[in-house]
Amino acid sequence: MNPNSKIYVAGHRGMVGSAIVRQLLLEGYSNLVLKTSQELDLRDQKATYKFFEEEQPEYVFLAAARVGGVWANYTRGAEFIYDNIMIQTNVIDAARKYGVKKLLFLGSSCIYPRLAPQPMKEEYLLTGPFEPTNEPYALAKVAGLKMCIAYRRQYGCNFISIMPTNLYGPGDNYDLMESHVLPALLRKFHEAKLERKKQVVVWGSGSPMREFLHVNDLASACIFLMKNYNDELWLNCGSGEEISIGALAELIREIVNWQAEIIYDTSKPDGMPRKLLDSSRLRALGWQPHYSLREGITDVYNNHFEKDYAKYSKKVSYSSQ
Repeated sequence: MNPNSKIYVAGHRGMVGSAIVRQLLLEGYSNLVLKTSQELDLRDQKATYKFFEEEQPEYVFLAAARVGGVWANYTRGAEFIYDNIMIQTNVIDAARKYGVKKLLFLGSSCIYPRLAPQPMKEEYLLTGPFEPTNEPYALAKVAGLKMCIAYRRQYGCNFISIMPTNLYGPGDNYDLMESHVLPALLRKFHEAKLERKKQVVVWGSGSPMREFLHVNDLASACIFLMKNYNDELWLNCGSGEEISIGALAELIREIVNWQAEIIYDTSKPDGMPRKLLDSSRLRALGWQPHYSLREGITDVYNNHFEKDYAKYSKKVSYSSQ
């Protein structure tokens, strides 16, 4: 890429897409093509082809996706598999058809088997069953990853993939019927502080181990790979910092500064028992994350939470992981 390259960021209003746009602009890339889902429904093949034919983007960051936490995945699996397969299929094929120089597909760490050895290496893909609570989403993401590889082999397309761990940051989703665990806990402790509640309820046992990455770090990794990586093997992208859900709740309680008692609702599912990525291949190329978990959550709560939370504050509270 050069500063004049025409770059399409699919999903630019989402947490990941908006972070990529911010980082591109910081690095001097200003020739960006951005369309909202209302302006361009990427599930519509005809509309997607027309867009690529007219705009002729040179580089594509495929960050558009339907995402959500355990409850959203568990109850709306049909939407998660249909929407994601349609979006990625249309964009990847249009990129081939209209001569995109390079495409980066964003997957997810949930593609790996529920009981994969930890930390999870790229080669562990499809060596065991998926986590049942997010199987439709995981299947869709695996299909996108494999599609990029197949298009490389058959058509010579320079399509690459990155598999990030659990994300948080500016633009996060605080609708507790759809959100992931970290923003869900931020909202719950924030509301407990506002309402002076003495308890906060967390889904599950608190024992699952998770890794979290600030979305700005993911954005830097995506642009780094777009400039420096051209192989078919997908690369894991994580912070390398692991924490239990219980310890995460305690950390967020400290950052929000409200000493509510943490109650675990063990009638709710835990999801995967442990999910830590082996990101050594990406690190070996020269990329490193910037934020520690404490620094990242503090940054989000102090600088971004109020604005993002305001979009969801009138919606009903619901625990999610």
